Order: sequence, then structure tokens, then C-alpha cells
Amino acid sequence: MADNVNIADAILVLDSNAKVKVSQNSYDKITWYDGNPNNITVDQIKVEVAKLQTVFDNLEYQRQREKAYEELGSWKDQLDMIYHDIDAWKTEVKKIKDKYPKSWRSLKIL
Repeated sequence: MADNVNIADAILVLDSNAKVKVSQNSYDKITWYDGNPNNITVDQIKVEVAKLQTVFDNLEYQRQREKAYEELGSWKDQLDMIYHDIDAWKTEVKKIKDKYPKSWRSLKIL
């Protein structure tokens, strides 16, 4: 099963009104409080979990960039950097973007 996606999220994508509890993120421990009126199957849930995991994986560059941008300083520090030398700031941002590029996979979400 996917590491970064939980089953409850996948169920809520399939049915945003589902009343459900998932214990220990296990397919065997799904409790439907609404009787599962849309008859969502475990196979459907597994497909949705895989889709959500793909989206998560494809957006890794965003998480990496976010950490790297934080290393440039707070937003206040970056505004000061822009004010004093916008070209230097642009150079630093470009380094980050080049180090953590978007992949073609990130352009197609689901």
C-alpha cells in the first residue's frame, strides 16, 4: 500500500459524503457508518490510493523547492533581498528551480 496516502482520503475522493472510519490504514479495518450507499469496493479504493500516491510522488519537486526556498530566508528576508538586488535573488531562485525541476509527470495530475 502507498506510504503517503491514507485509505480514508481515497474513499472521500470516491464519495465526499462517505461516513467512514479506517483503523490502522488497513483495507480490512474499514467501518462504514452510512452503510456504503455507493457500494465502493476495496478494489476501487486501491485504484484511488494508487492515483493519489502518483500525484504525491509527482509533486515531490514542490516539496523539495519549498525547503530550499526556506533556506533563502523568511519572506521578509527575501523581500529585502529583492529590494536590494533583485538579480541576485533571481539567480538564487533559478538555482533552486534548476536543482529541482518540474518533470513531465508533474504536469499531468490524475
